[in-house]
Amino acid sequence: MTVGRFAPSPTGPLHLGNLRTAALAWAAARSEDGSFLIRLEDQTSGAAADHCVEQLADLAAIGLDWDEPVTRQSERSALHRAALEDLVARGLTYECTCTRREVREAASAPHGEPTEGTYPGTCLRLPAAERRRREREGRRPALRLRAEGVRLQVTDLRLGEFETTVDDLVLARADGVVAYHLAVVVDDADTGVTQVVRGDDLWTSTPRQVLLQRLLALPTPSYLHVPLVVGSDGARLAKRHGAVTLRDRLAVGETAEEVLGWCAASLGWAEPGTSMRAEEFLARFDALGLPLTPTRWPR
Repeated sequence: MTVGRFAPSPTGPLHLGNLRTAALAWAAARSEDGSFLIRLEDQTSGAAADHCVEQLADLAAIGLDWDEPVTRQSERSALHRAALEDLVARGLTYECTCTRREVREAASAPHGEPTEGTYPGTCLRLPAAERRRREREGRRPALRLRAEGVRLQVTDLRLGEFETTVDDLVLARADGVVAYHLAVVVDDADTGVTQVVRGDDLWTSTPRQVLLQRLLALPTPSYLHVPLVVGSDGARLAKRHGAVTLRDRLAVGETAEEVLGWCAASLGWAEPGTSMRAEEFLARFDALGLPLTPTRWPR
């Protein structure tokens, strides 16, 4: 059975792009008579309990429902830690004391085929003197995956195939918290997720997650990366772009059904100004008919 999910970070209210992605994830699962789950990825910096409550209320307001109690990433640290310890025990990790600036500088240096966010394994080859200097500075190490430059190809229902070299991604931050890519892989597998629908800004990081799935002998779900909503400046939609949350839209006189209608219209599934309930959005869902370009707000 298909099991889909929506996994927002509760760092603020959901904007129109988040709501549209949530509606698409819900519709993708329901269109296959599947179940739908919500997971709050609340290990993110800035996550807050009031944002959790508000986000869930917004999802319910546009007509989305879910089949199991909401899970929180912060309550699953024992599972994340067990996966990390497995990788450590197998010699697949190493300590990294690079600062963000050092990572940026290393990634921008010529070292073969560039990949977004590439880390070239600096700390694997760090001279002993430099290692000791960093220790004296009191730098706390993060843990990185020893990816060994593996190349991986992944497939998306809408975008097709993508192949890249996976870099030595961070598995645990210097404060000990397990990083996003490992946590999301463990959580999806543990909750039986078989279908991942999310924004296409995460598409190029998918090979990292698929590699972790293989190393941990976890199943790989199907992927559907959907177009983003961006502001008039072409950047990802954010608070600075104006009245972009459900509360904002209600304040200017729109209804939740009109907001969902806008989501459908922005995908070419309805006329502008349409009011729509979730059941009708589901009836119009067409994964292969999704646009390949972002939607600009306002439209």
